[in-house]
Amino acid sequence: MSTESVDPKLLEILVCPLTKEPLRYDSEHQELISERAGLAYPIRDGIPIMLPDEARPLDTDSSGKVAP
Repeated sequence: MSTESVDPKLLEILVCPLTKEPLRYDSEHQELISERAGLAYPIRDGIPIMLPDEARPLDTDSSGKVAP
């Protein structure tokens, strides 16, 4: 698992390319989470990959909400 971190200033300005909403940083999985889009954008070598085709779908529960 990578121990690299993302620049906090960068995290402040990044938004989901689909919803244009702020993202949540998941340091354990090295991903940026878009709750509304239901996607997790990977961070590789400290660089967020903000392409929807590269994002993985988040698990959702039966109500359609994103599982923690």
